[in-house]
Amino acid sequence: MAGALALYAASLPSEIRPLLPALNNAPLLTIHVGMAVLAYGIFATAFAAGVGYLVQGPKDRLAWLPSHRTLDEVAYRAVIVGFPIFATMIILGSWWASIAWSRYWGWDPKETAALVTWLTYAVYLHARNQRRWAGRPAALLLVVGFVMVLVTYSGSLWFSGLHAYSGL
Repeated sequence: MAGALALYAASLPSEIRPLLPALNNAPLLTIHVGMAVLAYGIFATAFAAGVGYLVQGPKDRLAWLPSHRTLDEVAYRAVIVGFPIFATMIILGSWWASIAWSRYWGWDPKETAALVTWLTYAVYLHARNQRRWAGRPAALLLVVGFVMVLVTYSGSLWFSGLHAYSGL
C-alpha cells in the first residue's frame, strides 16, 4: 500500500504555483475550510452511530455495542452540533464567494453538493422529531447524509468548477 501511495505521489505535478486570487483571504480560508472539516467529522460520528444503530437493531443484539437508544441519541446530538456548523460554513463560503467572485452563489458542483448535504441533514432533523421516522428510518437518513458528505468533500476531484483548485 505504501508503495502504491509513493507511486501516486510521484505522478503528481511537483511545481509550486502561486495561490489563485480567490484563495487570498487567509481568515476566511481558515475558518471556512476548518468549519467544513469539523462538520464532516461530526457527521462521521453521527454516521457511525447510525450504522451502529442499524447493526444493533431495536432489540440490542450485540452486547459490545451501546444500546440502540444510546446510538440513536448520539447520532441525533451529533447532527444537532454539526448542522449549525455546516450551515455557518455555507454562509461564510457565500460571503467569501461574494468577495472573490462578485456573487454569493453560482451553482458550482461543490456548492450544490453542500446544499444537498445541508438539506439532507435538515430532513433528518425534521424526520427525527416525528415518531414514525425515529429509529431505523432516521439511521438510514444518516447513511444517505454521510454519502452526501463524501460527495461534497471529494466532488471537486470529479467535477470541474470554481472549487477545483488542484489541477488534478
